[in-house]
Amino acid sequence: MEALDWIVLALFFLLMVFIGTWSFKQIKGTKDFFAAGGRMPWWLSGISHHMSGYSAAVFVAYAGVAYTHGFTLYVWWAVPVAIAVFVGALLIAPRWSRLRQKLNIESPMEYLSTRYNVPTQQLMAWSGVLLKLFDVGAKWAAIAVILNVFADVPIAVGIVVSGAISLFYAAIGGLWADAWTDFAQFVVQLVAGIAMFVIVAGKLGGLGSVTGIWEQLPPDHSKPFVGDYTIGFVLAYVVINFLSYNGGTWNLAQRYIAAPTGADARKAAIFSGLLYLFWPLILFFPMWAAPLFYENLADPTQSYSLMTMDLLPAGLIGLVLASMFAHTMAMTTSDANAITAVITRDIMPVISKKYRSLSKKASLRFARIVMIVFVGLTLLIALNANSFGGVLSLLITWFGALVGPISIPMLLGLMPAFKHSDSTAAIVSWVGGIVTFVLVKYVFVTGTALLVASPVLVSAILFIGIGLAKRGRPVRPEVEQLMEMLKADSALANTGTGAGQGMNSNG
Repeated sequence: MEALDWIVLALFFLLMVFIGTWSFKQIKGTKDFFAAGGRMPWWLSGISHHMSGYSAAVFVAYAGVAYTHGFTLYVWWAVPVAIAVFVGALLIAPRWSRLRQKLNIESPMEYLSTRYNVPTQQLMAWSGVLLKLFDVGAKWAAIAVILNVFADVPIAVGIVVSGAISLFYAAIGGLWADAWTDFAQFVVQLVAGIAMFVIVAGKLGGLGSVTGIWEQLPPDHSKPFVGDYTIGFVLAYVVINFLSYNGGTWNLAQRYIAAPTGADARKAAIFSGLLYLFWPLILFFPMWAAPLFYENLADPTQSYSLMTMDLLPAGLIGLVLASMFAHTMAMTTSDANAITAVITRDIMPVISKKYRSLSKKASLRFARIVMIVFVGLTLLIALNANSFGGVLSLLITWFGALVGPISIPMLLGLMPAFKHSDSTAAIVSWVGGIVTFVLVKYVFVTGTALLVASPVLVSAILFIGIGLAKRGRPVRPEVEQLMEMLKADSALANTGTGAGQGMNSNG
């Protein structure tokens, strides 16, 4: 890294701080802090949803897959996400916004107490929050490793600096700061990604290399399904991504909750899906071409970083590094906001009555304190990642296994077709998914596709099956009322008043 690269990176961090400071003025209460007051424009919600959906792992682990296996990375990762988000635009996304309109929710877990009961809500909330501590901690550690590779910055310093800046803008600016920094980070990523694409294509002879490289690469690199990345693996990821990207990953649900109307949430989802479908073709091209520059790399995950440092001029290296930071910071801060919402809105009011009657100002102050504590704990975990050894990776694996079992009751619970699946179905499906994961991973040694798919499939079968068995029984009145409320936007939203006006006045 040269002086110009450091200047670019410093300007990037200053921009994040500026956006956080500006966003502070938009925050009047927890509704603004957690749900942007229901005033987030659909295009901003869509970009924020996209940016919060993946981290710097794209430039490290995924770059390794592109180096060793080629085009299957796009078929395995980008296409399933796009399909999942498009389907969710029709079935799920509008319902999150309507929950805010009708029930004034600020947290994706908040409606579960009405849909099921408080014990079910608490089970889902606690399990997600505890495991997210380690998941976010691992992301801080990952971005620090990248900074160490690029600039030889000590890992501990990288963790503290990136965490402190992220905490500053997220704690004072809430979801507005998250969304606008996501937008700024998207622009940085767009410029850096296009620059990398153009330079690599130029080194290989021009735009014709976009298709020409496949003749120079090993034959398997142009195939859609290679090795472990089979059709079954891809189909499993379509199912899991449907759950994760439509709200099972809580921070992504918040982007839809913040949309003024269900129609806006649907447009945001479609926009995000289009970005997942087309942008990776630009972003992944240098990764696919990497074997033509570096043959037989001992560590393929370093391929993108090596290309950045060897091919890009001063200034652009800092920009690419900033784009890597952008992805991880987008995920960690949005995760922190979502977890803080769950703790503030769902967990603490159950633990103590005093949190049910806080004033608007006191509630906002408490939310910021919770975020500071949560992020502080994740930074401690990141700083001591080596001490956890296998335990940290184990817990991260378990978080991945929990995405399905937690998401099934959350997302299917929004749909009238599954209204007979009650709290018993939710809890049994959660337990069944976890037990299945343990059996498949530790007792029966199976392939990757089955390991990924079996917990969510068992959870879905149990949740739906118990609901079918109870179809002859009456559904609780509040559940019937909830299903009816979620069918359409409120009249207030449709007339362009209320939330819609707020969005316009905010610019």
